[in-house]
Amino acid sequence: MIRQKIEKLLKNTVGQEAKIERPNQTGFGDFSTNIALKTKTNPEKIIEKLKNNPLFEKIERAGPGFINFKLSKECLVEELKEILKKKENYGSLDLGRNKKVQVEFISANPTGPLTVANARGGVYGDVLANVLKKASFQVEKAYYINDCGNQILVLGHSVLKDQEAQYKGKYIDELHQRIKGDNPEKVGQLAAGRILAGIKKTVEETGISYDEWISESNLYESGRVDKVLKLLEKKNLIYNKEGAKWFKSTQFGDNRDRVVVKKDGQKTYLAGDIGFHDYKFNTKKFDKVINVWGADHHGDVGGLMAGVEALGHKGKLKIVLHQFVTLIEKGEKKRMSKRAGICVWLDDLLKEIGKDALRFFILAKSVNTHINFDLDLAKEQSKQNPVYYIQYAYARICSILKKATEHKLQISNSEFQAEELDLIRQLVKFPEIVEDTAKDYQVQRLANYALDSANSFHKFYENCRVIDQNNKVDKNRVALIEAVQTILENVLDLMGLNAPEKM
Repeated sequence: MIRQKIEKLLKNTVGQEAKIERPNQTGFGDFSTNIALKTKTNPEKIIEKLKNNPLFEKIERAGPGFINFKLSKECLVEELKEILKKKENYGSLDLGRNKKVQVEFISANPTGPLTVANARGGVYGDVLANVLKKASFQVEKAYYINDCGNQILVLGHSVLKDQEAQYKGKYIDELHQRIKGDNPEKVGQLAAGRILAGIKKTVEETGISYDEWISESNLYESGRVDKVLKLLEKKNLIYNKEGAKWFKSTQFGDNRDRVVVKKDGQKTYLAGDIGFHDYKFNTKKFDKVINVWGADHHGDVGGLMAGVEALGHKGKLKIVLHQFVTLIEKGEKKRMSKRAGICVWLDDLLKEIGKDALRFFILAKSVNTHINFDLDLAKEQSKQNPVYYIQYAYARICSILKKATEHKLQISNSEFQAEELDLIRQLVKFPEIVEDTAKDYQVQRLANYALDSANSFHKFYENCRVIDQNNKVDKNRVALIEAVQTILENVLDLMGLNAPEKM
């Protein structure tokens, strides 16, 4: 990675780790650093030591303590050759060094089909797992099935349509016709099984595959939850109050202690979650666990973080909260309420706009921000739709390359023009995109990069002919668009989107 090469050069020059950034304005070069300011070194001394390095065309001082670097044509062309050589392996990093990571996401209760809200955590978690794999982490994807407790009983009452029914909707009506019985708990379990089968099908159609489906009821049946509660009692972290058992989570930074066993003897979600994480860390031996939750679970974060620390795994759990999704159609918001049966089910949305549009529009925004999902734009087959725009760039490249079937990759440094070098500059950012995303989990970076890369290609194509009117092939440009094809295919693959050869 070019950025790592520059970081190494600077460390050897000043004796300290240097932070390298991409300037916001292209006129400031390809990279910038404040290492001179940080180390109180005269920038000119650093520039003098590095000015003859073949990586750079120009190094210049920029403000007090800042240095800007512009990459040389030779450096860019060598990296272009790396892309063509490594192909799908370009951008693969050794950052993770095979450490075991679990990403748990969706984990919706099997009390109804998956909704658009569930889709956000699903797509985010799936893509994050893909990026971590690309960065050489050993990744497993997990779905935690909350198949016991009060919500299953409520589901049973709802299917029976008795006075304690709470869930409504077409799916409840269908389950009412199919499942017979008078025991709400047994009816709820049967209904949850049917719903879970539907969830698994929906997940598959969304382009997600899990390594493990973990049942909450199995955790209880195995005795793991009781074992963990006894362990906490042994550590003097459980006390009795008002007939319930409380976990001393405030000892680990939580804002309040939490109930783990209610007055009626029922264990809370937290008790099960701590047992689940005992399984993750002590049985599965994960070095890191990432849970992707909806923002409505923010109140549960402190208790679980405290529970994991009490088990001896401080710093190994990361909880990512994603904000909500609002569907907009013809300028109006669609109301959603799972219990009232007013929902946009994920199955229906997939049929309407397809997997690729769903995934991209979800990925385009940071999980920290609310999404207004424009259904009309997602269905549009034009360059206004970013998914179409990116995939059209890929398909156009495939079409050009088919016409240039007899070319050989003969890259000549001297023949590259400014427009071509600008396109290469965009392509060589890809390993940085992978590294940064594997570190901070901001997967929207991929969607933005894919769109920027497609835009760079389209601009290049408008100004640079790969095959002229006399069918003469520019071999440099053929090599360049092959590299664009590789990069687009790699980033589309990470996002779980198709790379169509025709459109």
